Amino acid sequence: MAACSVEALLAKAEQDEAEKLKSISVQKELDLEFDIGNLLAIDKNRIESRDFREQNKEDFLRSLARDNTQLLINEIWKQPTERVEEAIVTKLPDPVTALPREKPPPKPRAPTKWEEFAKLKGIQKKKKTNLVWDETAKGWRRRWGYQRAKDDTKEWLIEVPVTADPNEDQFAKRTAAKKERVAHNEFNRLKNIARAQKVKLPGAGLVPRAQQPKEDLVRAVSVARTSTASMGRFQDSLPKEKPPRNTGKKRKFEPNIGDFSSEKKKQLEMLRLMGSKTPKLDINKAVAKQIREENREEAVAKYKKGGKKGRQGSMSGKGKGGKGKGGMGGKGKGGMGGKGKGGMGGKGKGGQGGKGRGGQGGKRRGKPGQQ
Repeated sequence: MAACSVEALLAKAEQDEAEKLKSISVQKELDLEFDIGNLLAIDKNRIESRDFREQNKEDFLRSLARDNTQLLINEIWKQPTERVEEAIVTKLPDPVTALPREKPPPKPRAPTKWEEFAKLKGIQKKKKTNLVWDETAKGWRRRWGYQRAKDDTKEWLIEVPVTADPNEDQFAKRTAAKKERVAHNEFNRLKNIARAQKVKLPGAGLVPRAQQPKEDLVRAVSVARTSTASMGRFQDSLPKEKPPRNTGKKRKFEPNIGDFSSEKKKQLEMLRLMGSKTPKLDINKAVAKQIREENREEAVAKYKKGGKKGRQGSMSGKGKGGKGKGGMGGKGKGGMGGKGKGGMGGKGKGGQGGKGRGGQGGKRRGKPGQQ
């Protein structure tokens, strides 16, 4: 009995060891589809529902996952390998399956003002070397940073310029200039970030520059005045100071308690206008509209007549006759004379004359005039 129990225990131990060390070769009816770039294996084999019900569900799923993982690992080691720091790694190919993103892809960074200027002018960025020759140290030094070449902060003596104050501390002046440059660069960096994020920059502050514009100074004074606890109500005005512009108007509201006669009047007037059937007629507006329409029609008619000038008219000149007063004479007042006032003469005022107001012929050809 004891021998049987020992043999059973040894068989069980061997079986457990075999379960742990299964073969790397797995047989499937249908080959799996692999996407090695994403470490993805797709199993399209059918699962028998009878086997799934008869066996333990956890054991069945664990065995299925183990076989598919083994096939995926086998496929991975078929790829080209290389040794990196005493380790053998596999170079994975590019992924094939497009996986969805949780968030949209990041947008490209907005260019700075210098990058926009360089692109406009065609300036190409040249990469500089990190090391330069330093004549003072007689060796190669870094171009920037700690222990850089031509480091003027390590000088123990500074020459005072001719135009500078001899009592001014040149070391303190150099330190202040360095802080100002750092602050200016930081300000430009923040402005580039605000421009990229499309954030409106505050216009009340003064940008450090050599000469401040008058508009910025006026705006800054106005903002400083209204920054008190009383909103500048008790603030004294400067001599010859003009009132600020474009400050906006304060809204006024009707009181909640008191006399409501004005409100009642407004409401009744609104109801009267809404209930009236006849629309309100503005005489001045209607007359002005009618005058504009007439002027427009008149201008159109004149434009159309202007193209037909010179086509009609047959008689011209200074008349057909001589100097008689009547008939077809020249300077006479009637008839078909030349300069007479009537008839078919030349410069006469009436009839079919030349330069006359209603005539025909002459220097200005037009429609036949009527006597």
